[in-house]
Amino acid sequence: QVQLVESGGGLVQPGGSLRLSCVASGFTFSTYAMKWYRQAPGKERELVAVITSGGTTTDYADSVNGRFIISRDNAKRTVYLQMDSLKPEDTAVYYCNVARGWPPVLYWGQGTQVTVSS
Repeated sequence: QVQLVESGGGLVQPGGSLRLSCVASGFTFSTYAMKWYRQAPGKERELVAVITSGGTTTDYADSVNGRFIISRDNAKRTVYLQMDSLKPEDTAVYYCNVARGWPPVLYWGQGTQVTVSS
């Protein structure tokens, strides 16, 4: 079965950096686009970044563009989110996501907490 396991979250000061990882299993990782979402307390889950299956194309939410970088290593079945210049408003639980089939079935990891605070 599909499994997505996120790691790398934590507490960081404003202006700091974190690198999130998501290890995937149970599907042919190299053939699927991967996404990172986040959900802050009391808010809806929002799309943060997406990367195509081969890693050649990426896209970002306006709120993180220029500060976050999504990447992937298909040999390691892992997608990353490098987060720099973190702001308190980046505080959220971050989730890895893949959509498979039609209609799409969405799969989620357990999430990793990112807290940006001084």
